[in-house]
Amino acid sequence: MAPDTPLPPAHIEVAGAQTLRRGLSVLRLLTRIGPGGLRMGEIGRRLDLNKATAIRLTRTLVDEGFVLHDRSSGCYRLGPEAFAVGLAAEPSYELQRLSAPILRALALESGDTVFFTVLHGYESICLSRHEGDFPIRNQLIKPGDRWPLGVGAGACAILTALSDVEVADVLSRNAALRAERFPRCTDETLWQLIRETRDKGYCTQPGLVIEGSWAVGVPVFDANNRPVASISIGAIESRLGTARAAALGNRLMQASRELTALQAEAA
Repeated sequence: MAPDTPLPPAHIEVAGAQTLRRGLSVLRLLTRIGPGGLRMGEIGRRLDLNKATAIRLTRTLVDEGFVLHDRSSGCYRLGPEAFAVGLAAEPSYELQRLSAPILRALALESGDTVFFTVLHGYESICLSRHEGDFPIRNQLIKPGDRWPLGVGAGACAILTALSDVEVADVLSRNAALRAERFPRCTDETLWQLIRETRDKGYCTQPGLVIEGSWAVGVPVFDANNRPVASISIGAIESRLGTARAAALGNRLMQASRELTALQAEAA
């Protein structure tokens, strides 16, 4: 832009940014839902958009190839351009590829569901889920889900690996969201979990999100000893007694060390 070209009015920039954010929220929602997709009315309801705005945003994404419209079902789902963007970003997720064999082995050994999440700002994002053969499976989290740090064993394990100053900052920033969606995950409860996790080396999350749904998790560190991800195992409460939780926790710590070593070799 030339020096003497006037900047556009602030309200135009804000409006454009708002439209972009809303469009991205549609993509994010469809990512979380999975291949089945959603009908237009459900997209608007879940994102609190009026009908006209939901139609305009979604149809624009269809025109650009980021979303497909299945006319037989009336549902919208991710399209080829979204897949292309994912492929372009994939080299940045070397850690997930390195972890895949380890995660599959953990699911096979434990029989339970194994989750791999990465740190993203003040959230954790689930990148993959591997299911064991135990008939009752933990499907509380699916790939693409975002949870505030501290909520769930994996996200709490990541939080635990931060300094107390960083932990306090995270908890203050996501306090309102936790109070609304995860009322059992209070500051007091999470600080207690953090102290226990630092003592044991692994986090046992005792049904704080959904009663009866327990999990064990550990952080994964980068070469600078900063937490970047987590590995966790979810199961029903009866399968995570003290002894088995400890055994799985120690196995997860071993897996975390293996993954850190693989990162170093890959680098």
